Amino acid sequence: MSLIPSFFGGRRTIFDPFSMDIWDPFHEFPLSTSLSVPRFQFSNETAAFTNARIDWKETPEAHIFKADLPGLKKEEVKVEVEEGRVLQISGERSRENEEKNDQWHRMERSSGKFLRRFRLPENAKIDQVKAAMENGVLSVTVPKEEVKKPEVKAIEISS
Repeated sequence: MSLIPSFFGGRRTIFDPFSMDIWDPFHEFPLSTSLSVPRFQFSNETAAFTNARIDWKETPEAHIFKADLPGLKKEEVKVEVEEGRVLQISGERSRENEEKNDQWHRMERSSGKFLRRFRLPENAKIDQVKAAMENGVLSVTVPKEEVKKPEVKAIEISS
């Protein structure tokens, strides 16, 4: 984060896309939520990987989550459903071993841990969650319960 002076006193932070800080929108927020991840859990070197991008779409049959996780094996990724209908997707990419003779010119690929949580709606069948990994894309499918249409019964009107 970059610090710039504020016209209203003190300092304020602005987003710096080249910074290695992990930006936490709820940092110093008076109410903490059970879904927020503690800042100490990740180090600065993992900042680029901690914010794994995940799409969530809803179809008539299911909720579908897709995460781009290039270079990860399925053994390095965990998909869990926690109490309270929370889907948690986490993983870790290890840093490559460095040889003493190696001379690095550039190191842009990130390593480290990531963790994302999503509160699932009431219509999610959490006991039937399926996950698959293909070509670095994790797909998690959470089937939905069928919405029962209310039965309409015609009532005869007497005179």
